[in-house]
Amino acid sequence: MASTAAYGTWPSPIDAALTASHDGRPEYVGTVGDEVWWTEPRPAEGGRRALVRRRADGSTGSVLPEPWNPRSRVIEYGGVPWAGAARDEGGPLVVFVHFADQRLYAYAPDGPDAPWPLTPVSKVGGGLRWVEPRLLPERGEVWCVLEEFTGESPTDVRRAIAAVPLDGSAAEHRGAVRELTDDHHRFVTGPKLSHDGRRAAWIAWDHPRMPWDGTLVKTAEVTAEGDFTEVRTLAGGEDESVVQVEWDRDGSLLFVSDAGGWWELRRLGPDAVAGAAVPAGRLCTGRNEEFGGSLWKIGERWFQLLDSGLIAVIHGRGSNALGVLDPESGELVDAVGPWTAWASTLAVQDTRVIGVAASPHTSYEVVELDTATGHTRTIGAPHRDAVDPAHYPEPRIRSFTGPEGREIHAHVYPPRHPDRTGPEGELPPYVIWAHGGPTGCSPLVLDLEIAYFTSRGIGVAEVNYGGSTGYGRAYRERLRGQWGVVDVEDCAAVALGLADEGWADRERLAIRGGSAGGWTTGASLTSTDVYACGVISYPILDLEGWATGETHDFESQYLESLVGPYAEVPERYRERSPVNNTDRLTAPFVLLQGLDDPICPPVQAERFLAAIEGRGIPHAYLTFEGEGHGFRRADTVRRALEAELSLYAQTFGVERTDVPRLELTE
Repeated sequence: MASTAAYGTWPSPIDAALTASHDGRPEYVGTVGDEVWWTEPRPAEGGRRALVRRRADGSTGSVLPEPWNPRSRVIEYGGVPWAGAARDEGGPLVVFVHFADQRLYAYAPDGPDAPWPLTPVSKVGGGLRWVEPRLLPERGEVWCVLEEFTGESPTDVRRAIAAVPLDGSAAEHRGAVRELTDDHHRFVTGPKLSHDGRRAAWIAWDHPRMPWDGTLVKTAEVTAEGDFTEVRTLAGGEDESVVQVEWDRDGSLLFVSDAGGWWELRRLGPDAVAGAAVPAGRLCTGRNEEFGGSLWKIGERWFQLLDSGLIAVIHGRGSNALGVLDPESGELVDAVGPWTAWASTLAVQDTRVIGVAASPHTSYEVVELDTATGHTRTIGAPHRDAVDPAHYPEPRIRSFTGPEGREIHAHVYPPRHPDRTGPEGELPPYVIWAHGGPTGCSPLVLDLEIAYFTSRGIGVAEVNYGGSTGYGRAYRERLRGQWGVVDVEDCAAVALGLADEGWADRERLAIRGGSAGGWTTGASLTSTDVYACGVISYPILDLEGWATGETHDFESQYLESLVGPYAEVPERYRERSPVNNTDRLTAPFVLLQGLDDPICPPVQAERFLAAIEGRGIPHAYLTFEGEGHGFRRADTVRRALEAELSLYAQTFGVERTDVPRLELTE
């Protein structure tokens, strides 16, 4: 029988070091001949990513030794960093972006040579960067997105689709890189080639729109010499978000568009591609589900075409599933299995579909579906229980009512322990988690960071506040002009709803978040009295600074939609910024900041700390060398978690001896 102990004091086998060692997930699956490749996190190796191959015999191994780190910095969030091709002799060839210098390299993993560079280093601004490579051995080139800085400012940058020679002739000579598109559009994705190689398609967009606001589908004829001609806009618009394009074998173009209010799969037939005025047809209608998502990383994929004519799709509302769509009948059959969240990466190989998925009881793993048999299995990064699963939380999918009766989606994780229960009459403390983005979504998956708290008797509620993806364009656009209002109100509504329902202790509510979630946390602490404390990680705290040069190019005009045009409503930027509302701040907090963060730089945190100086507010400021936007190193994740738990213990009045006491200064 479980013994009684105060919430927040429970012992747990899930310590911060264990949690940190499981941080991150596989990404960017692809096929190379009869092998499946993907990238995996290595928190203990300085937070690098490893490129992993699964051979035909089922054995797995790393493609690249340390310190090689396949990770792109294009638009700072990166995207697909590698591409591979099978060869008749000498084993496969892979090209990849190395994080440290952002050069494109080639490598024959079964050969004797080390990776060799294909692109030069530029000393201008952020240099030369590459993403979403497509390996074309028959042309002797790699086609990919080029990001080139033209000055020292983060916004002195241009992007184009480019061709890099495989012979290494561009390794020291920028002039050997062929540009296939002009720079008329600020942002582009990598080119998709039709099956006959005669056409290319890609996505483009411009400031101030973000890719979930409005994008264009561009096509071009490809000459025998590999040049793009007759460039046209085929679909999309200022108020239509297209997030993926792919060619079918008959010359038609498939793409995901939210023109109908949800990201749905559509088709333009060969006649439309050739220039005829033929409207795009929907392939799966009336489901009110998302078949796509927010394009935060270049090259994300929510669907793939199989040789049989079937289409593998990731779809759902809130949570999602992997399904197989028959485009002729419209029949959609989901894969069998426990997975409730599929990452935006898919690959196909004959009758097989490979993706990355997780569930409330399993972490992200590489999963294969054989469409010929309907059988699913885990083929890479398999989940293994680090502790007795009885210490994992059991989530509840909930909706709450916010201001004006609006529905708010959330995942609630009550405290859970196999040997402990709270005293009769005592309610547990709860922490509200605000996700980043803010155009993001908290998936329903096993997260040891959540279990770290729930197994100690502290509840967690992840709030997919207005503005989140997964619930249609109208839900996403609730945040237009309302950032710092709707997100703050929705998080508070969930926190107070849990207290009113008798789930949470009203006096022991906390809030935490990173990036845009750090903004929501800071805004909540300086505009409401709901929370007893908060944890603010790599945040935005000063809208004016962020809008006038203190961030990178990709999001430099994001606030135009989230807050409003700065030139028209500058007072709104000042009024909502936590840095200008510290007179309302009374709750203790921890501020966590990577010192190499180009998206939310330390100057934002430092300005906030200067504004509270002498106010007598207990706080701690922890900085981490070598960390950028989001923490990747095991020692950083461990230290951040222990600091967070210590803050809660001190604020909620519980004793914990398993973490160092965080020194709070006033």
